[in-house]
Amino acid sequence: MDVLRRTIWNHRDEFLQGIVVTGQVCLIAFLVAMAIGLVVCLIRMYCRPLRWLAILYIEFCRSTPIYVQLMWVNYVWPELFGWPTAFFDAGWAALALQSSGYLAETFRAGIEGVSRGQREAALSTGLSPTLTMRWIILPQALLTMTPSLMNQFLVVVKSSSLVSVIAVPDLMYQALRLTSIWFEPIEILSFTAFLYILIVFALSAGMKWYSDRLRTRYA
Repeated sequence: MDVLRRTIWNHRDEFLQGIVVTGQVCLIAFLVAMAIGLVVCLIRMYCRPLRWLAILYIEFCRSTPIYVQLMWVNYVWPELFGWPTAFFDAGWAALALQSSGYLAETFRAGIEGVSRGQREAALSTGLSPTLTMRWIILPQALLTMTPSLMNQFLVVVKSSSLVSVIAVPDLMYQALRLTSIWFEPIEILSFTAFLYILIVFALSAGMKWYSDRLRTRYA
């Protein structure tokens, strides 16, 4: 008990700070990934001259390990683009880069799952293609895509532990720092694993409840 008090309880503020940073990184990364993924999906489906570029982007994001992307964004992008200039930005940018490729395919599957007849009916009433996509296609596609979107968010949460290697002070970074101070890896890393399990299970349960509620209300 003395070890747990010294290594965990006395450093509860550091663990809490790490959880907050992890949440910030994951939320920003996922929102950016959704925006980029939707744009790439629409380019692939409706912009024939740039379709090859969208496919190349998707394959790059999905085929490259997240660790490689993290190193690439953190060390190469500043030299090429002058951004990111902070480790925090590099962390969420790398996570968003990989997830956007998967989300682009998720959006494509959802949009293609909507009956073509509904699109034709909307266009026949005078709606523009943009309004048809916004009011008719996307709402139905999002309903069917909700489980996949939520699953991808959980993937982002679990992958976020890698941002600790570039000194982003997330939960894993705090755990490794405390381990190097106290040399008690069993207690500290086991508690960290428990926190990740707790976070993932809580998010999974909340997302399942929300998904079931959406299906009950709109399906």
